[in-house]
Parts: sequence; structure tokens; C-alpha cells
Amino acid sequence: MSAVDAVVSALARVWVAGVGVEWGSLLAGQRVELPTYAFQRKRYWPETTVRSVANSGSEAESEFWTAVEQGDLAELAGELSVDDGVLGEVLPALADWRRRQCADSEVADWRYRVTWEGLIEPAAARLSGTWALLHGPGHDPEPVRAALEGHGATVLLVDSETADRRELGALLNHAFDEVTDLTGLVALIAPGNARGAEQALGLVQALGGIGVDAPVWALTEGAVTTASGEPAPDPEQAQVWGLGRVAALEHPQRWGGLVDLPPDLDARAADRLAAVLSGGLGEDQVAIRRAGLLARRVSRAPLPRTGHTWTPSGSVLVTGGTGGIAQAVDRWLVERGARHLVLTSRRGPTAAGVAQLAADLAGQGASVDVIACDVAERPQVAAVLERIPELCGVIHAAGIGQMTAMEDLTLQDHAYVVSAKTAGARWLDELTAERPLEAYVVFSSISATWGSSMQPSYAAANAYLDALVEGRRARGLAATSLAWGVWGGAGMGAGSAAEQLGRAGLRRMAPELGVRAMAQAVDAKEGVVAVADVDWSAFAPTFTLRRPSTLMAGVPEARAALATPVPSETGTAAGGLAQRLAGLAVAERERLVVDLVRTEAAGALGHADTAAVEPERSFKDLGFESLTAVELRNRLQSATGLVLPATLAFDYPNALALAAFLRAEALGEGDTDEPGAALADLDRLERRLADMAGDDGGTGLHEEMLRRLRGILSRYDEPEAAESADGDVKFDSATPDEVFDFLDKELGSA
Repeated sequence: MSAVDAVVSALARVWVAGVGVEWGSLLAGQRVELPTYAFQRKRYWPETTVRSVANSGSEAESEFWTAVEQGDLAELAGELSVDDGVLGEVLPALADWRRRQCADSEVADWRYRVTWEGLIEPAAARLSGTWALLHGPGHDPEPVRAALEGHGATVLLVDSETADRRELGALLNHAFDEVTDLTGLVALIAPGNARGAEQALGLVQALGGIGVDAPVWALTEGAVTTASGEPAPDPEQAQVWGLGRVAALEHPQRWGGLVDLPPDLDARAADRLAAVLSGGLGEDQVAIRRAGLLARRVSRAPLPRTGHTWTPSGSVLVTGGTGGIAQAVDRWLVERGARHLVLTSRRGPTAAGVAQLAADLAGQGASVDVIACDVAERPQVAAVLERIPELCGVIHAAGIGQMTAMEDLTLQDHAYVVSAKTAGARWLDELTAERPLEAYVVFSSISATWGSSMQPSYAAANAYLDALVEGRRARGLAATSLAWGVWGGAGMGAGSAAEQLGRAGLRRMAPELGVRAMAQAVDAKEGVVAVADVDWSAFAPTFTLRRPSTLMAGVPEARAALATPVPSETGTAAGGLAQRLAGLAVAERERLVVDLVRTEAAGALGHADTAAVEPERSFKDLGFESLTAVELRNRLQSATGLVLPATLAFDYPNALALAAFLRAEALGEGDTDEPGAALADLDRLERRLADMAGDDGGTGLHEEMLRRLRGILSRYDEPEAAESADGDVKFDSATPDEVFDFLDKELGSA
């Protein structure tokens, strides 16, 4: 109901009770919709005088709402020509409604949901080259194999159920031994496969280990629900989608995408699958259904319209209830009328600040039990629930954060992070299935909604939670999932990490406003809602820096940000660095620029000094990803006066190589033959060869590399041999590019 409708409805009620209302003066003029937000997103705190929170619309409307908020009965009665005694009965309710609307409007722009967009039926697509089809025991690969071969692909079947990167790398290296045209890999994840996400992780890692960047497509069945009437999603398969979204950000060349298949892969479905795998659609999160192809989108979620306010009728359990974020939730529950809270955490009563928290809650009239409990352990969860006979609500806020790149993640660490979130949610779901819960709320994350670098396991775990909530709702049970962005004052929302996220477009949410957004979702009994304060003008370009994505096409601000041209070519803006280099010797120039790159790289990563940023250490090993790459580009632009691409940290592998590029750009040299540039190129080659000459899983690749390198060097031990060889490079006069061209030919595809 709009604000005007609410006023008219209130006046209508007093009018039918016999009070006269001059409708002509009230409804004269053009009727317009009031805005859904307050003060154009500016927040005004009340001081000595309560100010109106709506300055849009006419001046009369603004004055009206100011009078309502201030409780000015006489002025309102005079303006509306009604008896102030009757109006006095309506005014408190109207003022309360107005306050709630204004509070809701402050978080209206934070709400998002996943939607599915129908795609135009694609034209017939042809696949080329060899496609590896990985499958495990008990999962028939023949329908997918027939679909691929029917559209032109040569299919290489690989039967494997391991998730170990070394075992899988050796298996794939052997399978690819005679393949010269590997185009892509398709991994079949069987329904109900509890290790699907682990296997996808191991596959991405294994391909990196053997130097293969052919894109991986994960094929699931029942991982997502695209419309009402479909079966609830499989939480285990949903984990694959959560992890895959992170893989797309961290390994854009190695990751293809996610496709959810129908139970029956008929001819039409096979055509659609081939169209997706061909890459012609530009979509990497797709569901194939009988009705057609559906692409996953993130869209804005409208504010729910409900008159219901949840008031707990019994005890409420809050897992992770002693943490910084959960404490705000605890206080909200007591404000809502909860008389008994049970707060669990691994440390329980010994957690920092618990005594004060319990005292504060008790002071508000609630009894509080604080219990040490590892919610990943079913017996411990069962023991806690037995102590709560009148349980009416569950808030599952427990979990473990993560900041680990996929490349560095072990299966043990992955399992630990995942179970900390998923096991507790599962046990709470199973053990309360027969209890009439009024609310079952899980704290998820935007890492599962759209992906977050350095959080592969965390994203997988929260995707499980989102799917679990959809499953509960399909069974008619209470369930809400809140996929949070960055909370202020705790975790990633504190310190330098929060500042870095803010520059990338993810702003900190004040806890009291986060709780307000939670209240909206719980009161409206919503399902899965993402809540994040996003500056799309900054976030969308960063998110798509290394890989275009249509995921955010449902957010108008994201579309606008991506439609705005961003400088992508390099060039000189002010000549700041050129002036500093003028007159310096070559060695001094190299030292100055290398020191500059190391300093700014250290700053982008949050290091206090440059010790960790060794000149030849790769940016990838240092932990650079999209967010920090943009930060490095911005820092170097300010320091050099150059207009630089945001992909610097990916285009140039280390500080030495990047310094050579910056020096050449500043001095207008383009391709340079300076010793520094040659050394940087050789350093890049050395790293490439080192990666290929590591543990080869028993394939003999290491020995073959050594043999060929010795052969290359032996040809140029004597200058005469080098000069007389027909078509060979003369190394004493060759440029770095010529050297690289020669070595590439000699090393072939290795």
C-alpha cells in the first residue's frame, strides 16, 4: 500500500464512522506515487526536532508527513478539516506505520534474489576438437557422450572418482598423452554425490598442475530450482555451483561454467547443451529444461508487503550466538519478545564478552543460556535441543570464514570449512523436523549468490544452506536464508579488509540496519534473500574484470556501470614517471621502477613493507586477484601518471616484468631491448618451465624437458654452430621476442 493510499484509507475509516472529510481539498491536483526510499538514500537522525523522512513529492506532502511524525494533532486536524478527537485515535497508528516504512526504505536497496531468464532458442551449434568426459562409477556417461559426438566433438571418456589433485593430474596427463586438440572438459556430477564439490575442486587444481587451461564445464542434475513446481534442489549438487562461481573468478581461462541437466537428455536438450558448451551464448550458469534454456540472474528483490510481525512464542536457539554479528540478532530477538534465548558457540560461556551480553539481555527481561557446542557434531546438537522443550525458532549463524585461493586449498581444509556451516544446518533441520518452528533462519553469504574470490569452500557451504532452505519450504516448513554482504565491525567488515572491500564497491552494513533487513525477511516468511550494500559503479567492473558475466544483468545499476566505457588502453596522462626517470642510468631506472612496483603491490595487499614482494615472485603467488589487481592499477596510475589497464597483475607475472613495462610506457619506448626487459622475459620463461618440470605424476615429462633444454643449449655452446645453422636465431643480436619465438618452436606445445 502506498503512503497516499494509507492516509486515504485511514481517513476513509473515520469518514464512514461519521466524521466529515473535505475530500475535494485532499484529492485535488495530480495524484503521484511517493518514492520507496527516504531522502534519496541520505540518512537523517532525529535530534531535538523530528524531521520528515520524505522530501520528494509536493511541499504539502512533506508538511503532512512532518506533522504526522511530530504528532501535531491540531495542525493535521486543521489541514484535513476533521475533528481532532477522532483523528487522535488514528494518528499513533499512522505515525508508527510511517516510522516502519522509513526504516524499511533505508535497506530497500540492499535486497537481491536469484531469478532465471529464459533465453531465445539457440541456433544449431557444432563442437570441434576433443572433449574429455569425466564421470564416476555408477553414473552413465552415454547420454552426454552421444550429445557431444552428435554435435561434432571427439569424446575421450575418463572414469574417475578421485578428488586428489595429484592422482587426478596423473590420470589426466596420461589420458591426454596423444591428444593434440583438447577443446574442453565436461565433468558429470551424479545426483546425491556428496563429494561432487571436492571432485570439481580437485579437477581445477589438477589441470593447473599439468598446465591445461581447456575450460571445465560441470554438469549437474537437480542442483537448482528454476520455477515453482520443480523438485527442491539437491544441497550436495548445489555446492558444486557455489564452488564453480568462485572458480570462474579465480581461474577464468580454466573454468567453463555450470549446466544443470534435465533427467532425460533428449535430442532437443542435447542441442541446447551443445549451444552452451560452444560458448556462443555467452552464458556460464544455465539450466536446461523442457521449456527451454534458462540463465541464472541476480536481480533486485522488492520490499515484501506484509502486516505480520513475528513475535517468538517460546525459546529461540542461536548458533554462533556469542559472535559480534549474532549479538545484534540476540538483542533484536529480545526486543521482539523472546523471553528465553539459548546461545551456542564452540567456546560457550568462555567466549569474549559473553558475561556482559548475558547481563544486557537479562536486563531486557530475557533469560539466557550459553552452551559450548560444536554444531558440526550431531550428538552435541541433539543434546542442546533436548534442553529446549518449547523451541519456536532457530537462527543458524555459526560458521568459519575463509580467505584461501583454490590453488592453495587442501581437501582437508575444504571439508573443515564446509562442515562448519552445512553439518549444523543439516542436523538442525533433521532434529527439529517434528517441531512446529515459527522461524528457521540460516546465515548464508553473497559468496554463494554471485561468488567471491578466496572463498571457494565458504561459497560451496552457503550454496548448500540456500538449497536446504528451499527444500524445507518445499516440505511446508519455516525457512529463510539470508545471504549477507559485509557487516560492519566484525570479520571482513573490520580493519583494512573492510576498506579494501569498500573501494571495490562492497560497503559495510551497520548492524542495526542488517537486523532490520533480517526482520523484513522473517516477518514476510521469505525464502532466500541476499542482503548487501553494493556500489555497483565500482563493484560491477571489478567483478567482470577478468571474465565477462551476464549474471548481474538483472540489476539496472550494474548494467549501467558495465555499459560505461572504461579506459583499457595504456597511455601517458601526465608524464610523472617519465620526469623521474629522465637523466638516470639504465640500472638506476630499473631499480627505481621495481621499487615503485613493489611498494604499491605491498600496499595493495596490505603489507607493512615490501619484504614479501620479491621482484621475481609471481603476483599470483602473492595472492593477487581481481580486487587487489584493481587496487594495484589505481595505485600505479596515481604514482606514474600513466593510464593503465586493470589487468596489470595478470598481464605481467611479477614486479620485475611489470616494472619493465611501466618503464617502457613512461619513456615511450614500446618494445624494448634493454637488459631489464630481457631478464623479465627470461624470468617469465623460467617460471613457466619450472611449473611444467615439477612433479609430473610419473609421465616422464620432467626428463623430456631436461633433454630438450640440453639440446637447445648444446647448439649454441659454440658461436660458429649458432651462426651456421640454417634458420636458427643469432643470439648475440636477437631481441627478447625473437628468443621467445625460437624457444616456443623448440619446446613445441610443452
